[in-house]
Amino acid sequence: MPLQNRVTPLGELIADPGRGLVYGNRGCLHDSDGGIRRRYNGKRWIACRLQYRGWQRRPLLQPGRFTELFFLDEATAFAAGHRPCALCRREDYVRFGAIWRELHPGRAASDAIGADAIDERLHVERVAPDIREQLHHRARLEGLPDGTFVSRDAEPWVVVGSELLRWTPAGYTQRTRRPPSAEVSVVTPASL
Repeated sequence: MPLQNRVTPLGELIADPGRGLVYGNRGCLHDSDGGIRRRYNGKRWIACRLQYRGWQRRPLLQPGRFTELFFLDEATAFAAGHRPCALCRREDYVRFGAIWRELHPGRAASDAIGADAIDERLHVERVAPDIREQLHHRARLEGLPDGTFVSRDAEPWVVVGSELLRWTPAGYTQRTRRPPSAEVSVVTPASL
């Protein structure tokens, strides 16, 4: 039976037998029996390598340890509000931090890379504090970059060039043309 540790672009934790390309963490979300009890625990949500330095990640969902999460791909991890890990994805993290500082001057000046400031900003953009649900924002579809997720009829779709691709746990299954001018509900946090 699959564990409930696959993450959708909408931030939901689902049980699905498919394998993801990205591994992640947002704290201990499970109880001693492996049941998911919360959506997150803390503001540091990271996206990691599946393998790093031969570290073993088995067994999964150990009591009192962080909950191992899996994402279809990096666009899914970004949409769910995760950033690259500073340990196992150092190059990606440094590049991400440099781009972040360029796009958000003054927001990441608290340390050399800005992890705390980045995590704080992302947390404000990804979670509604009163209900602890994922936040979305509105934007014009034609201005969104590739890799941005939008919600259409409560389903996640990713922007790729002139098309939108429908996300499923098994991969992208449907294509449609990107409408020329439409305002949409954007799933990916605005800072990403």
